[in-house]
Amino acid sequence: MKKILLKSALVPASFGAETRKDIVIADGRFVKIADKATDDDADGAEVVDCSRFAVFPAFYNGHSHAAMSILRGYADDMPLQKWLQEYIWPFEAKITADDIEIAARLAVLEMIKSGTVFFADMYWHREHTMKVVEEMGIRASIGVTFAESLMSPEAIEKNFEFLSKHTGESDRVCLAVAPHSVYTVGEKLLKRCAEFARSENYQVHVHLSETKQELEDCEKQYGCSPVRLLERAGMLDRNLVAAHCVHFSDDDMKAFVGSGATAVLNPCSNLKLASGIPPIDRLLRAGAKVALGTDGVSSNNNLDMREEMKFAALLAKVCGGAETLPAGDALKMASVNTARAYGIDAGEIAEGKLADCLLVDIANERMVPSHDLVSNWVYAADSSCIDSVICNGKFVMRGRRVDGEDDIKKEAEACAKRLAAVAAKSC
Repeated sequence: MKKILLKSALVPASFGAETRKDIVIADGRFVKIADKATDDDADGAEVVDCSRFAVFPAFYNGHSHAAMSILRGYADDMPLQKWLQEYIWPFEAKITADDIEIAARLAVLEMIKSGTVFFADMYWHREHTMKVVEEMGIRASIGVTFAESLMSPEAIEKNFEFLSKHTGESDRVCLAVAPHSVYTVGEKLLKRCAEFARSENYQVHVHLSETKQELEDCEKQYGCSPVRLLERAGMLDRNLVAAHCVHFSDDDMKAFVGSGATAVLNPCSNLKLASGIPPIDRLLRAGAKVALGTDGVSSNNNLDMREEMKFAALLAKVCGGAETLPAGDALKMASVNTARAYGIDAGEIAEGKLADCLLVDIANERMVPSHDLVSNWVYAADSSCIDSVICNGKFVMRGRRVDGEDDIKKEAEACAKRLAAVAAKSC
């Protein structure tokens, strides 16, 4: 694997005050971070002048539905259950496996261009998304989705069979057991998913306590909250990654935090669907493991983790106080916290860690002046500040360009037009 020397890069936070460092990348990891590289460090390396750049951890998207990029702008401005049942699920029924591949490629392009090198996915035709991730050079946890209300018993059995035979495609792509939610998966199947994940050492990725209706329906059907239902099913443990977690009672909070599970908050999607404000301040005060995700493009409507990071910080302050979730902690939620939740040894600019990082242009107008580099990155910047993206020790974007991006955009546009025409005929 090619060796890279990032020369004279501005490194924030981890080294105390902002300081210039030479960073050596080899075998996919940060192998040396020093004031000055030696001749041996430079030998055989591609030397990159970073005097104009700060090096930040890349983003890790803890919850998404990547191929829903093809639904951007479709069925906006309505509550979750109506949005899902009357618009999204009927439209998705028309999407083919080939469409999924096109849409996933568009999603990965968008993620790379906005600084994300990992996403946790929950969608259909997972083999096609896995293929795209492998080809485009980033990381993913691909959920094998279970939803009784949308799948036949035969399809459910095939999913378990698929998980039994596969663990992923490479060290960059792994699989997860992904029961959609308590309103699409019954208690018996939840228990089976939990037992299977435990026996086969898989993580579980699920939607949890997203809306008030979900709570009310769960209480009516099972006599308990969604959190307690997962606990009853044996799913509430440190291997659980739960998306949304908007509506937690004090009892739910205690059980969830005590289990060691991770809450992946999706503030932009929750606000747009009027699902509620995630209890960021309460989760932090309770000692919960908290990470961030974007949710799908059809409910966000983008995959920009930097934007998600800012929204999380602002909402935490509204609910807590101006001191709640400072910029550095918000950055950790979008990087190292999410990486840890999915067992990835990354998310930090530190020796020995996987070499995932962003070269951020400190001369960009949104980064000037620089009273505080991290503050600028969290509160002021946008994706135009990102010059290059490195994942696993390789450039996946260089100078704002991603290989094949123009073709990806054209293909996705053509796919979206065709699907829209099909949907219009069936209405």
